[in-house]
Amino acid sequence: MNIHEYQAKQLLESFGAPIAPGIAIDDVAEAEAAAKQLPGPLYVVKSQIHAGGRGKGRFKELGPDSKGGVRLAKSIEDVVTNAREMLGNTLVTKQTGDAGKVVNRLYIEDGADIDREL
Repeated sequence: MNIHEYQAKQLLESFGAPIAPGIAIDDVAEAEAAAKQLPGPLYVVKSQIHAGGRGKGRFKELGPDSKGGVRLAKSIEDVVTNAREMLGNTLVTKQTGDAGKVVNRLYIEDGADIDREL
């Protein structure tokens, strides 16, 4: 069974696990409203596809130097800009192969200022 990150987090939260607030969207028009529901001022815009390596991936339509499928946004405007670039485009990761997967849903999550990722 494949589930998206936002679905897994909903499941974990239902069992009492602490989860950062987040909202799944499937339309750019929903991005601003979703971000406004979160504490901010940092947000994470995450592509929801069934593949790992989303952060290190690239979007076919945006060229070889495009940012990955998990992006830090420092304002609501950045959330909207990233949503516009990501939704409907094809994310290529090591797990998807060259064909990639079309991003039909994003998970907008409240960001945390972290020192390092383990």
